[in-house]
Amino acid sequence: MDAQAWLAVNALPGMGALRIAQLVARQPQWPEGWLAALPSRAASELRLWLEHPARSPLQKVVDETLAWQQSGPNRHLLHRDHPAWPALLNELPDPPVVLWAQGDLGALEGPKLAMVGTRRPTGEGTHNAQTFARDLVRRGWCVVSGMALGVDGVAQRAALAAGGSTVAVLGCGVDVIYPASHRDLHEQLSRLPGGLLLSEHPPGTVARPAFFPRRNRIVTGLALGTLVVEATEKSGSLVSARLTLEQNRELFVLPGSLHNVQARGCLALLRQGAAHLACSVDDIIADLGHWAEAFIQPAAEDKPSEQAPLPDSLSNESLPAESLPAESLSDDSLPDSLLTSLSATPTPIDLLVHTTGVTVSDCQQRLLMLELDGWVSQQAGGWVRLPRP
Repeated sequence: MDAQAWLAVNALPGMGALRIAQLVARQPQWPEGWLAALPSRAASELRLWLEHPARSPLQKVVDETLAWQQSGPNRHLLHRDHPAWPALLNELPDPPVVLWAQGDLGALEGPKLAMVGTRRPTGEGTHNAQTFARDLVRRGWCVVSGMALGVDGVAQRAALAAGGSTVAVLGCGVDVIYPASHRDLHEQLSRLPGGLLLSEHPPGTVARPAFFPRRNRIVTGLALGTLVVEATEKSGSLVSARLTLEQNRELFVLPGSLHNVQARGCLALLRQGAAHLACSVDDIIADLGHWAEAFIQPAAEDKPSEQAPLPDSLSNESLPAESLPAESLSDDSLPDSLLTSLSATPTPIDLLVHTTGVTVSDCQQRLLMLELDGWVSQQAGGWVRLPRP
């Protein structure tokens, strides 16, 4: 079947992704097998389009997509018979019938990890999203997310800044900018190498609340696993976590402080035994590496990215300079290595002890000396690193 046939099938009345997937599983011949298997109304509409396309409302859908493709560069329509179609989507019970794509289709070639999280990340959450996204793309992985505010946007900006690949699945048409504050990110995903926008909705479709939960199944369905960076107990990111498990993919979460409201959803997933604890990208690759071998090309040398700063042009959602743990000063110039684990977000001492491996007494003594020297301060919820003049 060609692109026009898939567009027509996608627009048939009374069908939808689930019913079409069930029909595809029967492998009907085109078009006779489809006409025989479809409900009567859908079959009548398809027959009209096949025999008299100019009289069929399905032809309008086809013409609009063809016009959209011809009106700009890097515009594509993906379907099951397209060479760039992501095969992992076929494992879903209700995969999209078609995907409108804008950007670099090469982003779909490598192994993919979905990164999701709160729209209001803490400083620590923002830093973690940036670090994990950079390390993933530098090791040949693609970051998949939804271009939403918060963790989504932070991770995707970091992936692009590191010269890697990232796919944004939208709950609107690929030509619609939502949220409006992500106009620059939308443009970068459309034109930069490694950036790609996807949607199961035709161009021009405005965002609606009902579209986003449906969108999430594609975000997780494209990936071998999902990483939840930060999430409250009622976060929408937990919908993505549930979908990941339902799709038999691997779920990872970052550990968070007991005092961090934005981490309680992650802690709940760990408590339920539903997710793997991820303290580094190595933890994720160790679990997914055998599945990723089918996607990974012989890659350049992997390099950690802890100290790699984001270019200014791609860091609109980065933390203020004073809240970044170690970008402004090299580790060698810091009076104590504890400072690399602190930011403008309060870090409880128990988390600091866990992440650094020092004893409680040693940690307390060193923090006291740093406080006397004006490097740190104790606030509600933990210790913070102070900005330097």
